[in-house]
This record gives sequence, structure tokens and C-alpha cells, in this order.
Amino acid sequence: MDTKYDFGPEADEARRIVYVRPVPVTDLPEPLRAQAGGLETLYAVHDAEGTRLALVADRRLAFALARQNDFAPVNVH
Repeated sequence: MDTKYDFGPEADEARRIVYVRPVPVTDLPEPLRAQAGGLETLYAVHDAEGTRLALVADRRLAFALARQNDFAPVNVH
């Protein structure tokens, strides 16, 4: 994925933080559960406003995805 987000020079550090949290597959809508491939937990990446930006198979991938897009990932329990 080569998508980069440009917030311009006015962007502050807080806008560059994303939050990674585990999501039980059972909490997801049926169409997403069907795509989970037997996994019990997926990992969501959220922006500071709580908007889900991505849903991936493991925590390591979530952190890599965030860093590839110049975000600073933070773990949320």
C-alpha cells in the first residue's frame, strides 16, 4: 500500500497518532466475520476522532501499516 496522507505544514503531532486495538471477530458485522478466515481477533486502526481507518489480521501488521503511512501507532487495551 503506497497511500500517503498529506496534512500540510499546519499538521500537529497529535493528528499523526493512530490507535491500534484488538477487536473480537464476534463483535463485527456478519459480512466482516465471514472474511475473518477463522481468526478470533482482528486489529483495528483508528484516528484520533475514533474513525476506523483499517482492520487487519494481526497487531504487527496494524503497526506496520500505520508507520508506512507516516502515523505513530499507539496500543489501546
